[in-house]
Amino acid sequence: MGLSRAEEGEMFLSLKDWRKAVKTPPSYRIAKTAYKNKTQTVLAVSGVSLLLLYLYYSSGSEQKTTNNDVYHFSSENYRSGYSRWTYNTTYPLSQPLSVHDSLHFKVGLVSDMDHSSKSKLESNTWISYYLHGTLIWSPLAQTVSVKFDKNNFKTLKTKYSYDGRGMELSELVTFNGKLITFDDRSGIVYKIEDSTAYPWLLLTGGNGESKKGFKSEWATVKDEHLYVGSLGKEWTTPTGELVNHDPMWIKKISPAGEVESIPWEENYKTLRAKLGVYFPGYMLHESAVWSDIHKKWFFLPRRMSHESYNEDKDETQGTNLLLTCDENFKDIRVTEIGEVIPTHGFSSFKFIPGTKDEVIVALKSVEHLGKVATYIMAFTINGKIIMGETKIDDYKYEGFEFI
Repeated sequence: MGLSRAEEGEMFLSLKDWRKAVKTPPSYRIAKTAYKNKTQTVLAVSGVSLLLLYLYYSSGSEQKTTNNDVYHFSSENYRSGYSRWTYNTTYPLSQPLSVHDSLHFKVGLVSDMDHSSKSKLESNTWISYYLHGTLIWSPLAQTVSVKFDKNNFKTLKTKYSYDGRGMELSELVTFNGKLITFDDRSGIVYKIEDSTAYPWLLLTGGNGESKKGFKSEWATVKDEHLYVGSLGKEWTTPTGELVNHDPMWIKKISPAGEVESIPWEENYKTLRAKLGVYFPGYMLHESAVWSDIHKKWFFLPRRMSHESYNEDKDETQGTNLLLTCDENFKDIRVTEIGEVIPTHGFSSFKFIPGTKDEVIVALKSVEHLGKVATYIMAFTINGKIIMGETKIDDYKYEGFEFI
């Protein structure tokens, strides 16, 4: 039986990594830990313990946070005290290339391959594909086009997991001059440098006193802090019975890595109430961005239903809605974006730099009957379609950023 496309790609990249390793001296990496013959509980505890030790000993600062989440110690952003850090506002990280009347931006996408994230070629390793491309924006013609080299992706790897799953990356964002991504299974926040993912923080669920990692789904920068959100709905059983409200909390992270857990249940409920949705109905969020220009929140809900959650029906509850609201969630506006395609739901979006936060580029993901795919589109905040849905690949990419 032949290798699948994913396995061929992983093998090709592994050979490249092997050749590179032969030519270069060994470098420091996080130590392996054997997990054979252990229970899932020991797996999770051991992985998290190693990560905490790594985060602690890799820093030289004695400063601590006083919030509920797992603490992060770092000297990177300290000079003569926490209050004196200087935020790096560089965005995007590489300057666009001006060609005639258009701007060529470098963009990046990260994949969430769910169970398929477990490497078939390396033991105790989980992977995500990091795809690069070019987005071409023509301000005068008001057109957008994209190009992706699907045969030239990078593989992000980790040894960390939770209950045997890891590296299921759900978002990609620039924060303090760094490219940040999030594993929605383990709660680990990674920094990406030179196509390598380095653990930075560990977020825990709900108010921060949970044994499980925070299920990060969206992230944005506001007031020089990183805001990270989850699904924005009650956590229920596969048939809709209420379990807890943990996904209705958010995390606020300082440039120094200090984490604060903030209850957002009322904000999420206010958003869905605008559409007449009340529990056991739900609105599921995987993408949100704060606009400092408009001083507003922008949400593109992935799925919505007036009925109780059902994991099978949920695959066909995609939306075509853009929600905008002021900082206090008092003034909410709803805009339709094209037509509803039930199996397609928004998973990530960004404003095109230089458009005064008027033009959005968004990913839409498909998960239906065991098949996945990702599409990209562009539109104005008033609902005008600039580029219709264009298929990227038969992988599920859930993080998009200008890099």
